[in-house]
Amino acid sequence: MPLVLPDKGNLESIMMYNVKALHGMKVVATDGDIGTVEDVYFDDERWAIRYFAVDAGGLAGERKVLLSPASLRHLYWQERAMNVELTRKQVEDSPDIDTARPVSRQHEVEFYDYYGYPYYWAGPYLWGYASLPAAEAQPLEQPDPEVRRERLEQEHQKDDPHLRSSREVIGYGIQATDRKLGHVEDLLFDDEDWSIRMLVVDPRNWWPGPSVLVSPQRIDHIDWLDRSVAVNLTRDEIEHCPKYDEADLSADVRTRPPPGADGVPGGADSRSGRR
Repeated sequence: MPLVLPDKGNLESIMMYNVKALHGMKVVATDGDIGTVEDVYFDDERWAIRYFAVDAGGLAGERKVLLSPASLRHLYWQERAMNVELTRKQVEDSPDIDTARPVSRQHEVEFYDYYGYPYYWAGPYLWGYASLPAAEAQPLEQPDPEVRRERLEQEHQKDDPHLRSSREVIGYGIQATDRKLGHVEDLLFDDEDWSIRMLVVDPRNWWPGPSVLVSPQRIDHIDWLDRSVAVNLTRDEIEHCPKYDEADLSADVRTRPPPGADGVPGGADSRSGRR
């Protein structure tokens, strides 16, 4: 079931879904099964889902492969399956990527060049020069070839795509400005642009209250050694963040101002073409 949240004061609503619900989802190509989603990689700089890490047991050699939301055709939440606009052969012939190691920018370049997708890191918007990850998305701005080349060279020098494993981060502790409390229970994403809109924080090892929603904009950094997420909120501010209740779709969240507005802390069912 999706969670509905007002979109920054507009009348439109954002429908959000649980990242954990993607784990274990069946992946189906245009001509047969590929495998199941083993993990979801997100970019902790722009906070967007970039890849599905798929255990491709349905392919020869039982490879681990990456798939982009750009390849997605349908999400079937009740059936726990996703259809991708790719053939099994396309996925079988895709570049080898060791999903047990960090994904480098060079690996991403090989992946995107193979599928012919525009580089999401090459432009100012969430998906490069488009706002959505669809392979056929129209650019919002036409890049100058020389500017684009210089930008890509700069990104290669950094060579850090900021990709993080959702399975890894879910379960990390929360470090508030004044104490540690709770842990990351889940991530909520918008299945239109695949942006991560909220972290679900379970505080019950500190107080017997419901889980709350914290915006990624409130995250200061993620400490991989300490296995914690540092947020620029106090314990009291976290306690008063919008409440999250998956069972009743969190009516409290729907009636509150959006994150970051008016001092509020924090920054498939059917959809168009989805079920």
